[in-house]
Amino acid sequence: MSSAAEVVTQVAQDYYDSPDADTFYFEVWGGEDIHIGLYEKGDTIREASRKTVLNMAGRLKNLNSNARVLDIGSGYGGAARVLAERFGAHVTCLNLSEVENERNRALTEDAGLDDRIVVQHGSFEDIDQDDGTFDIVWSQDAILHSGQKKSVLSEVARVLKAGGEFIFTDPMQADHVADPSVLQPILDRIHLDSLGSFAFYRDCLAALGLKEVAVADLTPQLATHYFEVGQELERRRPALEQKISRDYIDRMLMGLGHWVEGGKNGHLAWGVMHFQK
Repeated sequence: MSSAAEVVTQVAQDYYDSPDADTFYFEVWGGEDIHIGLYEKGDTIREASRKTVLNMAGRLKNLNSNARVLDIGSGYGGAARVLAERFGAHVTCLNLSEVENERNRALTEDAGLDDRIVVQHGSFEDIDQDDGTFDIVWSQDAILHSGQKKSVLSEVARVLKAGGEFIFTDPMQADHVADPSVLQPILDRIHLDSLGSFAFYRDCLAALGLKEVAVADLTPQLATHYFEVGQELERRRPALEQKISRDYIDRMLMGLGHWVEGGKNGHLAWGVMHFQK
């Protein structure tokens, strides 16, 4: 019998492997970068999403042409290609969705970066890499999908070299939320009973021996991003209905609305978290 955590993992894999999800995330959410963006006036979703990548990269001390980077939950590999092309890093992309991995490999080959980027199918709850392998572990808005977040963080600490950096973002519940049921519509959609939080990640990573370098609370960007994605989906709906089922679009718009509401009500949090082993 499968455990609850295994069920969550399978649900996430099946979802991101579906044609509807693949089309939506690539065409609407942000193209190569399917995570929350950093918005300034007039930014498109793709521009804001790329700014998050550059913001995170600019915080790293170990990022150079000798760096070995592991991107967990790498999606379509947009961040990996930035790290490889701009900084010369060698990146391993670890991702559960083979559909996303296939697109990542194609985009990476087209960019001429397949000598610096390896795309690996697998789970970040059980990373198939040796201890102390990576200078940097990177993740964007992926760990929330795990039902075993402590295992993910333990694996991150294990594969980092001494002095290695862990930088990540994650949609979270706000630290003051004592009753996760206020987020029930969101939790139901991702088949979990709780989200992480700034306090959760700080406590877990401290227990694993990682020290906090900086935590940037950028929570207002969360509601902005989900609102912008919803607006774009509504705007492009007539054309997208030729590629994506109406039911998927309806459920996505409802789900995006829950994230916007949670952000505006102060029940959610988001930011860039940077730690060092």
